[in-house]
Amino acid sequence: MQQKGKKLLVVLIILFLLVDTWLSLFLLDFKKPAVSLGVTFSQKYAQELKLDWRQAYLAILDDLKVDHLRLIAYWDQIEAKLDELDFSDLDWQISEAAKRNVNVVLVVGRRLPRWPECHDPGWLAKLAPLAVQQQQLEFVQAVVERYKDNPAIKKWQVENEPLFGIFGHCPLPDKKFLIQEIELVKSLDSRPIVVTDSGELSHWQGVAGLADILGITMYRLVWNPQMGFWDYWFVPAAFYHYKASLTQFFHQNLKGVMVTELQMEPWTFNRPMVELTLAEQEQSFDLKRFKDNVGYVEKTGFAEVYLWGAEYWYWLKAKGYPEIWEEAKGLWK
Repeated sequence: MQQKGKKLLVVLIILFLLVDTWLSLFLLDFKKPAVSLGVTFSQKYAQELKLDWRQAYLAILDDLKVDHLRLIAYWDQIEAKLDELDFSDLDWQISEAAKRNVNVVLVVGRRLPRWPECHDPGWLAKLAPLAVQQQQLEFVQAVVERYKDNPAIKKWQVENEPLFGIFGHCPLPDKKFLIQEIELVKSLDSRPIVVTDSGELSHWQGVAGLADILGITMYRLVWNPQMGFWDYWFVPAAFYHYKASLTQFFHQNLKGVMVTELQMEPWTFNRPMVELTLAEQEQSFDLKRFKDNVGYVEKTGFAEVYLWGAEYWYWLKAKGYPEIWEEAKGLWK
């Protein structure tokens, strides 16, 4: 009985030390004096919100005055018809960014930001898998070759969370093909390659060895039909900092880790944003969470962060709720 009591005491002490160590992580702050903040802009999402997408884009450039952008080469928009490429919309976005000396990360591939993740042109469904891959490589090559001489492009992001197969309407992850795609981009241009992964639901090691820069998502409050809302209140900012340091230790190829998607808009309950009431939106995101999430990501120590939801802020402003937009303006003063 005495021996069992000693073992129980040891277990309790170990648990106490673990909990104490974890709680102490909440006190750590790795904030750097200069952090590059940017936003992702999705023409498709702005259109889904029934906005004039050009007007929204120019407001992000000229009213918010962002100096870092993540832009997206949507396959279904550029090649709606097989072998007929229309770059006009993306040309305009990149040209307007270049006029203002904005640094651009251009996302290329098949699996790209915003639901349903894979943005396939309709004609792709008629092709066999190998033919799809060949068309995909040809499309990626066409995009890179078109913009590789544009100095506004600072990085290429190849695919979006390409090995995170549990989310989106996409084929199963294919690491071998992803490597082929990355190698193609490297053969065409020398700028850094970003490959992304889920910040919370992945260990990052699968993609870290493939990239020059690892991009991660950072979500603070999520929702699914089975569990409802799930709040990551228990995850300290230091968790991301140390996870990034460990990843870079094991993958010496990495020049850095950046946040490519910081949650800065509501979760939509698998419904379009335009169908949610303001009260439903505020269940998962509001002005307080905006401020909290900015403060949180600053503590991680990441030098480059892209906020997710600028189109939403503009949409709210257009509906008569400018508070988040006005708060965002202060980030780029």
